Amino acid sequence: MTSIVIPAHNEGRVIGRLLDALLADTSATGPDIVVVCNGCTDDTARVAGERGDRVRVVEVPTPSKHHALRVGDEHARGFPRLYVDADVVVGAADVRALVGVLDRSPELLAVAPGRDIPLAGCAWPVRAYYRVWQRLPAVREGLFGRGVIAVTEPGHARIAALPPLMADDLAASLAFGPGERLVVEEARVVVRPPRTWSDLIRRRVRAATSSAEYERFRALRQAEAPEQQPGPEQAERTARTGTADLRALLRARPALLPGVVVFVVAALAARRGSRKAIRDQDFSTWLRDESSRQG
Repeated sequence: MTSIVIPAHNEGRVIGRLLDALLADTSATGPDIVVVCNGCTDDTARVAGERGDRVRVVEVPTPSKHHALRVGDEHARGFPRLYVDADVVVGAADVRALVGVLDRSPELLAVAPGRDIPLAGCAWPVRAYYRVWQRLPAVREGLFGRGVIAVTEPGHARIAALPPLMADDLAASLAFGPGERLVVEEARVVVRPPRTWSDLIRRRVRAATSSAEYERFRALRQAEAPEQQPGPEQAERTARTGTADLRALLRARPALLPGVVVFVVAALAARRGSRKAIRDQDFSTWLRDESSRQG
């Protein structure tokens, strides 16, 4: 049986649209859905519970996504297993497409859907930023930034061994080599972007901070086991964007120059904004974007 684990912290405004999409066009024997409400102070549990017996709601007092995922694992019934953020929208047919690819491809351990980012209603710098961001090689090929990852049982064992990290989706993506993971473009997920420049910068500060935490974790792991230095394939597992990536993008699409300028400004602002958190090793303060959760 396919299981879907949804960690949710104060997602009462948006979780209904996700659950409705997952429950559409499915039978009573469809995927097993577990919503783990962690540290909620709103009506997330009630909204999820109103979707009927197909949705099992588990409530825990600790506001921690990592803890919620592990609790979800304790209640989930089968594989392949999907982990889905409560603020995205992925449909039942998309889940079947992801599961089908895993069933047909034993070499794959993890897959994720193609992403749709609706930019209508966003400030123009936000639109310019995402037109560049979506075209970056690491963003196109990685499983992160989609809010959905589906894993086989061996794939689950690999990500379950990861420590609590703010960049949980980045770490999960980089846990698999290119031959073990795949973006399934025929499956789609709607990821709503921030609407304002300030909310975009909050997201990018969080991303910069969490990336620093991940790199610190990776360096510590290699220092603890120097005899297990990564081979060429592992060494390539990175999601950083370099100037070479931006130059290549501009050569292919010169019209993106304004967007590249916005992208660089956002990256510099995020780097400045993350310095204190990185210096203090504060990898728990979650800078949440509320604008993408509006209506």
